[in-house]
Amino acid sequence: MDTTRISSFRPTSLQNASRTLPEGLVAETPRQSDHAYVTLVSNPDYLPGAEALLRSLRLTGTKADLVVMHRGLSPAHLARLRVHGARLIAAELLPTSHSFDATHARDALHKRAAFTRGGKPDFHTPLDNFVKLRLWQLDYERCVFIDADAVVLRPVDKLFELPEFCAAPNVYDGLDGFHRMNSGVFTAHPDIRSYRDMLARLDQPGVFWRRTDQTFLQDYFPDWHGLSIHHNMLQYVWFNMPELWSWDDIRILHFQYEKPWQDHDKVHLLRPLIDLWRAIASGQPMPDLSAQARPAA
Repeated sequence: MDTTRISSFRPTSLQNASRTLPEGLVAETPRQSDHAYVTLVSNPDYLPGAEALLRSLRLTGTKADLVVMHRGLSPAHLARLRVHGARLIAAELLPTSHSFDATHARDALHKRAAFTRGGKPDFHTPLDNFVKLRLWQLDYERCVFIDADAVVLRPVDKLFELPEFCAAPNVYDGLDGFHRMNSGVFTAHPDIRSYRDMLARLDQPGVFWRRTDQTFLQDYFPDWHGLSIHHNMLQYVWFNMPELWSWDDIRILHFQYEKPWQDHDKVHLLRPLIDLWRAIASGQPMPDLSAQARPAA
């Protein structure tokens, strides 16, 4: 698949670029393209991941905007992202009810639906995940969302030509994952009407979104289009399902539980992937993927 073609990108007029974003978003600079890769940084602990993601996207040669929606960051934190040419957009929490917020707070959610297949870091804040929905408020025609704990290994601009809503399955420890999507990578066509409809559907009496935005988006887009697992390769495939791992095909590598900038109890299992992430994060050229270690069968 040819993923380098970007001829569909169009320059943005100054008038459109300067358009004020809807309530809840404040952009630091105008947009430069009508296409954007978007990520979310909801606290400073995700900064190393976002920096590595931005570096990896720059290495693909994309001409799309690189957007970071953010909250809870200091001026010094924002300066670190600005170095990579990111368009910074401050994003507030969604205007959800007190009941919704209490139900989806970290302790309440983890007590009701604990993560048992991997370890979420202490800085994981489930309620912040719903801020992803503000992507539909953005001033772009097409967006590709990528979680800040992922890196892009090959050009993926072809994703901009795909319909809404595309996502890869949540495959990392069994074939049952093909029935669920993972919201770490998805395609979207921003539209304020879609955003308003999402809010109306999101915060209903007694509602509980077990995996926050991921569960909601699968419910909202029941006929979601499936990307290949290579467009959102989850790190646990490395040791749980090695037969699915192919360095020749992987486009986006996603560290969905423990993060590669952390010390954690799976470092020994994931060492080649962590070393790859660290090479990208340190500013090195993209490593030779054909020379990477293979998972143990």
